[in-house]
Amino acid sequence: MNTEAAYEWCESVTRTEAKNFAYGIRLLKPPERRALSAVYALARRIDDIGDGQLAPEEKLAALQRVRKAIDTIDEHSEDAVLVAVADAARRYRLPMSAFGEIVDGCEMDVIGTSYATIEDLVGYCRRVAGSVGRLSLAVFGSTDPERAEPLADTLGVALQLTNILRDIIEDRELGRVYLPSTDAEAVGCPADLVAPAPLLAELVALECGRAEQWFEEGLQLLPLLDGRSRACVAAMAGIYRRLLGRIEREPIAVTRGRLSLPNWEKALVALRSLAGARP
Repeated sequence: MNTEAAYEWCESVTRTEAKNFAYGIRLLKPPERRALSAVYALARRIDDIGDGQLAPEEKLAALQRVRKAIDTIDEHSEDAVLVAVADAARRYRLPMSAFGEIVDGCEMDVIGTSYATIEDLVGYCRRVAGSVGRLSLAVFGSTDPERAEPLADTLGVALQLTNILRDIIEDRELGRVYLPSTDAEAVGCPADLVAPAPLLAELVALECGRAEQWFEEGLQLLPLLDGRSRACVAAMAGIYRRLLGRIEREPIAVTRGRLSLPNWEKALVALRSLAGARP
């Protein structure tokens, strides 16, 4: 498969599947937009294995196959996603080990890892989302890479914590519990999160405060990026931060189902970000 067709495939995946990230990605210049779409498409493939309908042992085997493909990635593959990622890796020096960390995180999901402390949960978030932040930073570039890399990782943690709070009921029904058991115990909530809505909302409110702190630190990345990259990150982070704000104002709402921002509000955040507004 030729590289142009491979990138087009990845961009189509991103447009279809990246409900929030697409608003930021489209603000980039074409080369960076294509590279980031390739990163997203491979991360999405890994995530889809973890969330799919296969038996756990089949999921783990599939994740091992992806890990091997990443380790031996080749621009001459017939796989569109691998072709695009291989080209992006060559052009932007992607830290390919970060894809392995995403696989690590998905394996934790498959085997049903639980988290006793916030530090344990942050370790998971760094694998599945901080890794994406570091891959994205390689595409963006920065004025101070040494300072920017941990901030990109931190912002990824903030976004993942927001995802976890948004999907708390959905995940619980799948047998996945991410919120730390020590935090649950502190508010009188059982570790499996099977609790009355008001009690669960109290736990969600506690974790919202933690996520906000990660956003505050992670957004220090913005001044280290060029204009288009800054707009992209500000749009992505802004959408998630608004969602977190909505959860924080009414934490009991997440016990009734998944919350999301309307498309017009996401577009507004993206436009403000392009104009240089802080999310």
